[in-house]
Amino acid sequence: MANLFDLTGKVALVTGGSRGLGYQMVKAFAAHGADVIVTSRKAENCKKVAAEVEAMGRRALAYGCNVARWSELDGLVDAAYRAFGKVDILVNNAGSSPLAPSSLETSEELFDRVLSLNFKGPFRLSALVGSRMAAGEGGCIINLSSAGALRPRPEIAPYAGAKAAINALTTAFAFEYGPKVRVNTISPGRFLTDVSNAWSEEAKQNKGAALKRSGRPEEIVTAALYLASPHSGFTTGSVIQVDGGLP
Repeated sequence: MANLFDLTGKVALVTGGSRGLGYQMVKAFAAHGADVIVTSRKAENCKKVAAEVEAMGRRALAYGCNVARWSELDGLVDAAYRAFGKVDILVNNAGSSPLAPSSLETSEELFDRVLSLNFKGPFRLSALVGSRMAAGEGGCIINLSSAGALRPRPEIAPYAGAKAAINALTTAFAFEYGPKVRVNTISPGRFLTDVSNAWSEEAKQNKGAALKRSGRPEEIVTAALYLASPHSGFTTGSVIQVDGGLP
């Protein structure tokens, strides 16, 4: 019981792993013994994070990939399995939440871009990796949703819809790839990642939450470690809210 989150011998693939919440999860997995595949659109940023992982004594693979592009995901998965022979933990973290002027003024290009990154990519990547997990030794998939999926606002309607779809996908894949693969979702609220630099001070204060503040990026990692650990072996198809207590 000394280390409930021991991930020694595990391999984790984290999308959007070069910054924000993804970066925090990459570091946490490595600190608890996992080797990590770091992927995001910019390969150079992935290489910097992979070097940090290697400095912690773990193996790492940096791979540039736009997960919104279906055609790029096979190459990512093939590279991961060539390098490590398996993926035990998949974290679908990459996402973006651009504001729309109104639903009527939302362009098809914006709509497609939001859904491709936040839903289509995680769907395809989960299918590619989850099917291999189910055919092998099993594993776990962790999706990153959003409080916006549960409390949608007009200005983020496409994003909220995509994240609500992720919540539904979690249940579907839990049944499709279970019992050897567990699939769960973390639903974050407001976190002070680099994206928050564009927020107003009022938004950062997050007074609508029970804790009356926004989250620190490192406060996401315990939920991720719990879901990645064998000690959450009876948890699947769940949505865990890490949002400071939103009403």
